[in-house]
Amino acid sequence: MTASAPEPGLARALPHRVVVLARGRGLRMRAPPTSDAAALTPDQAAVADTGAKAMIPVAGGRPFLDYVISGLADAGFTEVCVIVGPEHGAMRDHYSSGEAPHRARGQFTIQSEPRGTADALLTARDFAGDGPFVVVNADNYYPPDVLAELRRQPPPALPAFSREGLLRNGQVPPGRIAGYALLDVGDGGVLRHIVEKPVAAALRELGDAPVSMNCWLFTPVIFEACRRVAPSPRGELELPLAVQYAIDTMSMRFHVFRVDAPVLDLSERADIPGVVRRLEGVAVIL
Repeated sequence: MTASAPEPGLARALPHRVVVLARGRGLRMRAPPTSDAAALTPDQAAVADTGAKAMIPVAGGRPFLDYVISGLADAGFTEVCVIVGPEHGAMRDHYSSGEAPHRARGQFTIQSEPRGTADALLTARDFAGDGPFVVVNADNYYPPDVLAELRRQPPPALPAFSREGLLRNGQVPPGRIAGYALLDVGDGGVLRHIVEKPVAAALRELGDAPVSMNCWLFTPVIFEACRRVAPSPRGELELPLAVQYAIDTMSMRFHVFRVDAPVLDLSERADIPGVVRRLEGVAVIL
């Protein structure tokens, strides 16, 4: 990774707020189990049936979201906003009646309809305030040192993950990584284009381009882009498209820093055993 230092003599407060996107419907997780999912415990299978990926019990029986929040606190974040749907009462109940986070104070906002991640982010406008903030997925566990580096970047910014790093010590299958959004990075490490769902021609043209894992350092300008962006071909208001809209029409310049590290991805039932193995021994301190 490469770091960007602030100008000499200038002190910059690091962002301490993070938004966690947990509104997804979990359709792939709710899909009928395959032989790869035979090792699930009854509790894991029951939660997988609901599609609430962030609440699936992993190492130590803790929900995956506990590890996500603990990792965010390890990186220095002190305030967390989790975006959920109205049907995610079990997630809210877990933190209101159980072990509430203390290192990173939490709150929930509700996206009433699953209209996409850009629309979901709009529900966190008041939480974000007037300063920079980070956005991550609830079904990904990002290395805390990468998140800490993201806090140190001049906003807006994002980590660009190498495919080799994701494969080396991660648990994401190569076929899935091939479908991740590619990052077209120009001179000076500035993001030019996000290529969503790349086809073979794009893969050939961009060669070994890094990929986005939907991990962002934003300024509040992104909310205007989320309000303006058009629906994707899938009919959703998607955050990567809002980023591209901000680049193309609002003169936003996203700084990219390269990362060679894995990210745990909890998208399907077959992911659960591998995620459990890789989180064993990881301390959770909420």
